Amino acid sequence: MARRPLPRILSSGSASITRSREFARTAADNTTDVLHPLIMITRGLRLLAGAGRQKWAATPKDKRGPTLFSVAACVFVVALIPYGSVLALVTVMGAAAWKGRERTPAKTGPDEAQTGRLRSLYEALVPYFSVADDPSPLFAHGGDWDKVFSGYEFDSNGRLTHLRVTYPPYFTDSEADSRIRIEQLLHAKSGRGREYHFAWDEEGNRLVMSVLDALPTSIGAQRFVTAPGETVLGFTDGDAVQRTVPVNDGDVTRDAPPVVWRTGARSTEPHLLVVGQPGSGTTTLMRSIALQALQHGNILIIEGSGTGEYACLSGRDGVLAVECGLAGALATLEWAAHETERRLIAANRARQSGHPAPDDIKRPLWILLDRPSVLGHLAAADGKPDPQELLQVPLRHGRAANVTVVMTDQFDSLDTLGETVRTHTRARAVLGHCSRDQVESVLGTEPHTTPTPDVPPGRGYARLGTGPVLRLQVPATPDPYDEATSEAQRQAVLGLLPGLQAPAEATTPVGASVPDPAMPPTVTAAVAVAVEGMAVAD
Repeated sequence: MARRPLPRILSSGSASITRSREFARTAADNTTDVLHPLIMITRGLRLLAGAGRQKWAATPKDKRGPTLFSVAACVFVVALIPYGSVLALVTVMGAAAWKGRERTPAKTGPDEAQTGRLRSLYEALVPYFSVADDPSPLFAHGGDWDKVFSGYEFDSNGRLTHLRVTYPPYFTDSEADSRIRIEQLLHAKSGRGREYHFAWDEEGNRLVMSVLDALPTSIGAQRFVTAPGETVLGFTDGDAVQRTVPVNDGDVTRDAPPVVWRTGARSTEPHLLVVGQPGSGTTTLMRSIALQALQHGNILIIEGSGTGEYACLSGRDGVLAVECGLAGALATLEWAAHETERRLIAANRARQSGHPAPDDIKRPLWILLDRPSVLGHLAAADGKPDPQELLQVPLRHGRAANVTVVMTDQFDSLDTLGETVRTHTRARAVLGHCSRDQVESVLGTEPHTTPTPDVPPGRGYARLGTGPVLRLQVPATPDPYDEATSEAQRQAVLGLLPGLQAPAEATTPVGASVPDPAMPPTVTAAVAVAVEGMAVAD
């Protein structure tokens, strides 16, 4: 049977319809281009009219009459001005054109690369935030990540800088191990080499991750605006403390958030323990504390390493002794214990008699020990008592006697610290690169940030008593006698040193400690023995 051809209207109708649609679309585009100014002005007039209507609705009823009168007066004045009506019309049209202009829509939501990163992060969290018997899980393979990621920000390289995660209520966020697993995962997926801060909201089942900026290292040694009994250990994040102090940062002066350690009779953390790796800046922190303590008190320095890091303080006003040898260190600590007892007895007698405390016990006494574990090994080999045993009285009763103890040591010597030292050094600081377990072993709790592999000297964490763990950057206080110290830092440290004491009558060999007249005969005799030993050796 022969096939009959289709009618002409059916075979050529589709092409005609397509040409008609193209013609209509072209005509509509041309009409829109021609009428675009009119459309823009009409849109602007509509927006202005809506704004005026909202303004009129917000005006109180008792002020609508005066407002209407003022508008009518302005219209009347404009009408009387030559060409006022034309100028008013041009002004209204210009305002309407500006109000009704087409604005480029703001970019909302992540782009394709950012969406892929968020989706991969969502899939990585599924095994940790889901259980098999959950009827409507927030986290499921192939699920919607928009429900759990309520806030996110990216840097110019496309890496996450801020993320807010909503997790299911049954997640064990009260267990440290569970939180650590999530933090390690987010750290690895968001990019290594940066320091992240994690804020857990157990009540709201939310976790906020943010990238922290590096703490500035350009703040050097200087006089800080503090009250007596306050010591600046370093500087931290602006939202971590509620106080700022003016500092000289290079050529500018700005406000910086400090980590302030308070000592004295009302202090709950009267003694400080600093732990770090070699080259982490523990000696720098000790030197900074010594320069601040000399403003209002006297200091005793005992250096176990014997490298001469505190030679710049020898013979200065307020520096009672700088000891590097075992004999001098033991004699100095013995005197410090007796001095603590004397201060306690004098303060007790003054209170019982109703008199104020004597002036000789009001001036703070600081005992600074750098690497006491080295002296402990030497004492054990020599059959002498450990220097830490002589610290029991200053540590136990130092707060009432206005005596403060500061100790620095390294991680490999933590097991040599006695129970008295661990109990009474409630202010702690950790410097240098260290793991979370090392930080917890010193501070008693883990930091809320991820330690970075590369840190500058003086960078670490601090915790005062039972307070939060704070990031810390120690002000640069290098040895001014070191050849590697820059001239600006050398002059800054030398400018903070007090004047030299009066020269001693007897001739003292170079490098030996100068006995202070305020110290008892026991310490003076020990110094004399050390001097004689150096003379015989020469």
